[in-house]
Order: sequence, then C-alpha cells, then structure tokens
Amino acid sequence: MTSADAAWLHMDRPTNLMVINSVLWFDEPVDWDAYKAVVRERLVERFDRFRQRPVEGVIGPHWEDVEVDLGLHFHHVALPAPGDRRALEVFVSDRVATPLDRSRPLWDVFLIDGFLDGAAVLTRMHHCIADGIALARVMLTLTDGGPEADEDDLFAAPGAGSPLRALARAAGALSHETIDVVRHPRHALATAAEDAQTIAKLVLPGSDPSSAIKGDQVAAHRVAWSAPIDLWRVKRAARSLDATVNDVLVSAVAGAVAERLRSEAAAPDEVHALVPFNLRPLDEPLPRELGNRFGLVVLSLPMGIADPAARTLEVKRRMDAIKHGHEGAISYGILELMGRTPALVESRLIDFFSAKGSMVLTNVPGPRRTLSVAGTPLAGVLVWAPCSGSIAMSVSIFSYAGKVTVGFLTDAGLVPDPGALADATRAEVLGLARYA
Repeated sequence: MTSADAAWLHMDRPTNLMVINSVLWFDEPVDWDAYKAVVRERLVERFDRFRQRPVEGVIGPHWEDVEVDLGLHFHHVALPAPGDRRALEVFVSDRVATPLDRSRPLWDVFLIDGFLDGAAVLTRMHHCIADGIALARVMLTLTDGGPEADEDDLFAAPGAGSPLRALARAAGALSHETIDVVRHPRHALATAAEDAQTIAKLVLPGSDPSSAIKGDQVAAHRVAWSAPIDLWRVKRAARSLDATVNDVLVSAVAGAVAERLRSEAAAPDEVHALVPFNLRPLDEPLPRELGNRFGLVVLSLPMGIADPAARTLEVKRRMDAIKHGHEGAISYGILELMGRTPALVESRLIDFFSAKGSMVLTNVPGPRRTLSVAGTPLAGVLVWAPCSGSIAMSVSIFSYAGKVTVGFLTDAGLVPDPGALADATRAEVLGLARYA
C-alpha cells in the first residue's frame, strides 16, 4: 500500500470515519438485478481494490486478495415514509457514522426503494481505496456507455472553464518546473520564496478557533442538500463579476456559514476550508489500483464581508493566488510523509494539519447531460469527502445535467440542522444571480 493510501487508512476516528459517501437518486424505479450486475462488471471485476482488504503487516499495511461475497456488500432496503428528500437525508445520516467491516473489502452499497416515485443508492467506500475525484470517475463508469464513454461527455467541457482539467494541467506543469528554474534564475528565486511561504502556511502552528461549526465532536452526523440550482444562473452571476462558477459557489457557501456564525458573540472574520486539489491527469485512464493522488489547499474564506459581490471578488482573488502556486503538490508530499511515520506520530500530525481548517470543501463539475444507470435515467448526484481530525463539516458541490446541488455533512452535536445551511447557500447563489 502506498504511504498516501496508508495515511488515509489510519485516519479513522470514532467521530470522523474516512469514508467517502455518495448518493445517487432516480425519478423512476431501478432494476436492482441489472444495477448489481453493472457494479459487479464495471467496479468489482475491473478494479482490484474492490476485491481486496487492507491488512496490517510488520512493515506497514498491504492489500490482500479475498473472495468477494456480493451479498455482504449489497443491502436492499425500503425508505421509511413519507419517502421524500428529508427521509432520504435521515437514512443517509444514520449510516455515515457506521464503520466499514475491515474483514472484507471496504465498500458497501444500499439499494433504496421508495424515494418519491423512484429510488436512490447510497455508496460508501473507504478513502484508502481512492480519492474522491477518482471515485467520482469510477461511479460514472456505472452509467450506460460505461468505461468506453467519452470523458469529455462525462465531465465539464475542457478548457479554462473546467476546474478539474485546469488543475490537472497545472499539476502536469510542475514536472517542467525544474527546466524553467534552470533557464530563469529570477523565476527560480520567486518560486522558491513562494514555495517557502506555502510550506510555512501548511506546517507552522495555527488553527481555526472553536466556533459554531468547530469544537468537541460526537459520533453522530447529519447530512442535507439543497434543491437544484440552474447552472445558467450561476454562470450569469460569474460572468457579471468576471469570476468563475467555482468562485460564486464558494462565496455562497461562505455567506451561508457566516450567517450561522453571526449568532456568536465573537464571530470570526476568517474561516479556513481544506479544498482537495486533483493531481491526476484526467486525460489518462484510471489505474486498476486506483489510490490517492491529490493535495489539499487551505483556502481562507472571507466571512467578514457581508456584501455578496465584494465577497465573491475576494474569493476569486484568493483562489487565483492558490491556482498559480504549488500548494496542492506540496501538501500531497506532506501527506505522503505522514503515511511513513509511526502510528502515534501520524495521528498527532493529522490533528495538527486538520486543525488549520473548519471544513472540507469540494466542487466537482459532473456530466453535462443526463446519464442512465442500468437503463434508468440518473436524476442527481452528491459525493461527500470525509472530515479528518478536528474538522466537523464537509461541503459537497456537484454540477450535473445543467443543475448544481450543494450538500452539507456535519457533526450532529455542532450542526444538527445542516438543511438550513444548504437552503441558505442556495439563497446566496440566487441572490448573486439577481444581482447579475
């Protein structure tokens, strides 16, 4: 097992499991026999990790092949009445704090009947199998067309407007940095200085203070998500501010969380989010062993700026600064080093690093058109990255088929009603759209 994957394996805590949870929902009933056949063919038989379990060895953990009993991984259930979005949120909330069985491969699928007029699927996979972006691509291989589907049809159109592709190009460009440094000494000095600042930002002491979204945690969690938002509205707001869709959505999350924090006597003006930064080229096939290949950038959210337009412009300025640096690659190197340390040291390092943030924030530009799984049109998707250490909130932004959905996964003791945050984020986006 690579040291980066080992780091994620060892991060499990009773209050924060390193499990990536994804929810898919359908407006029509699903043929579950056909769905299970697709999972078996395109996940279990194609990727080794779905047929292996992690085993701790003398020199560290390794993967061990096992005989897979699919009956232990698929769970067919009925959603309790009234079978609406709230009922599905409660169902998912009740399961995200349940550890995966380490005696078998670390994944489970819940096939859920009775969601409105259709059905839903909750898939849970341990982070040591792969990072969230890789697993999003894996989940999309389930769609009709499967692995042969055109990647450009699965993800946002290539070019400057696609955050995933832009970050992948940026990561690939790092391999040419040495040549640039040799040719341009001044550039070398500037790059070295910027990288030194980045390393200091990541490893020197400093953490977000306790607040309404950060503090002592419990094992229970809650999830909730917004009603879909038309993507054209978000794009219009972004164009009016010469910003990106990501800038607008991140600003909306900041505005919603800031409103929550204003109930405190001393609400912080800055809250930090850990943002996953893809380092895997998206124009290459996923390797059979999957694994983790991403960094984390620390984004300071301007909670003290009440004006939505001004806040979005400040988010844009801060995001642009991060995109032009090497923070994602540097943090991946730090994560690899963590995975090489003894368990006690690794645990302390994880606590130290995660204390810098109050939330994990992911934004995945998904397929532009409606896709089908086992012959049934897919209505919506959300994927939550797990929290680590003292972080108690994970925010998922997923665009799909011209709509954007924002989901929150929170510690139940700190934020027992994440639905209010999801609704407030949607209201922030629509407010920016009206401004545009």
